[in-house]
Amino acid sequence: MKIGIVNDSALAVTALRRALALDTTLEIAWVAGDGEQAVQLAAAQTPDLILMDLLMPVMDGVEATRRIMAESPCAIVVVTMDIGRNASQVFDAMGYGAVDAVDTPTLTESDGQLAAGPLLRKIRNVARLFGERVQVPHPLAAATLVPAAPRLVAIGASAGGPAALAALLSALPADFGAAVVAVQHVDEAFAQGMADWLDAQCALPVRLAKAGETPQTGTVALAGTNDHLRLTNAGHMLYTPEPGDYLYRPSIDVFFESVVEHWRGEAIGVLLTGMGRDGAQGLKAMRERGFLTIAQDQSTSAVYGMPKAAAALGAASEILPLPQIAPRLIRACGTIRGQDKKAGGQ
Repeated sequence: MKIGIVNDSALAVTALRRALALDTTLEIAWVAGDGEQAVQLAAAQTPDLILMDLLMPVMDGVEATRRIMAESPCAIVVVTMDIGRNASQVFDAMGYGAVDAVDTPTLTESDGQLAAGPLLRKIRNVARLFGERVQVPHPLAAATLVPAAPRLVAIGASAGGPAALAALLSALPADFGAAVVAVQHVDEAFAQGMADWLDAQCALPVRLAKAGETPQTGTVALAGTNDHLRLTNAGHMLYTPEPGDYLYRPSIDVFFESVVEHWRGEAIGVLLTGMGRDGAQGLKAMRERGFLTIAQDQSTSAVYGMPKAAAALGAASEILPLPQIAPRLIRACGTIRGQDKKAGGQ
């Protein structure tokens, strides 16, 4: 796997070189000292993966990510000092297509392998994306009915998702007539910061999904751990480590399939921008259950992977540009004061 490093710190570059040297399958393609140089090198020699710092002279990592994804797209993982303090820039970079983020490893002779562990795990996940196959979902159990439930909008997103979620959710009114649950591929270290970031931009309150709670009309619950979020037969939200062999954590397929199994009310599935195929099978199961299913179109997707897979499976009953998805949801779900429309209605 060929990797580009973008970082203006000699110490950070040394740490990254030492971390990558622990895995003999990884090869450093080039090193760029700023974002502008990274854009040029990526165009001349596009690697399999770029490790992108955020704070650099000439062109920062957010703008470099935007340019690379537009001109020479490849997988990008943000690697920077103290990602928690730079959460806003991390989400901006992810909005342009970065797939994940991790702190820059600080290596010493005694703890080199331990410190490099989080970075190497992220790289292995990206490597698996290149050779992944479509997951065959477990057979869905017969739907277990629960007491009458509100309308539910289930949203899945990955690379490019933070910006797409912000655009979609900020266009929904405060009295939106459905509960919203969103599963974004993001490490739990960023989940609370992402919920706060979205909450500041939306009329609907955005908070982390809590185990034991049920989705509530007029609120957005965001999956908040590295375990999978799913619904129980009583309609409660639950985190589970199983299935343990799924690449994506939290998995959109797992949540969508649990909606099919356990949600008695009307539901809508929405699959946004992202790398890979997670969510496509689950969206298909939702459509087969009779739910309205929407996939983001290619022209507005930062990374046209998951929606493309859904389209190929016939999982989406409608394929829409991002700006049209929120109006479609409003037409389908109405508002708290006017819920006489049924999901899927015009």
